Amino acid sequence: MKHKLSVSLDEKLVHDLERILSSGKYRNKSHAVEFAVKKLLEAENG
Repeated sequence: MKHKLSVSLDEKLVHDLERILSSGKYRNKSHAVEFAVKKLLEAENG
């Protein structure tokens, strides 16, 4: 089950995220952020 979450990002981060989305690797912003959070958690937990 997925939960809605609201986040605030720096304008440059949003611009960079939108640029990455245009590559087609991620379906949408939520997909890209979910992927990034998973990677962060993997790095933190070793």
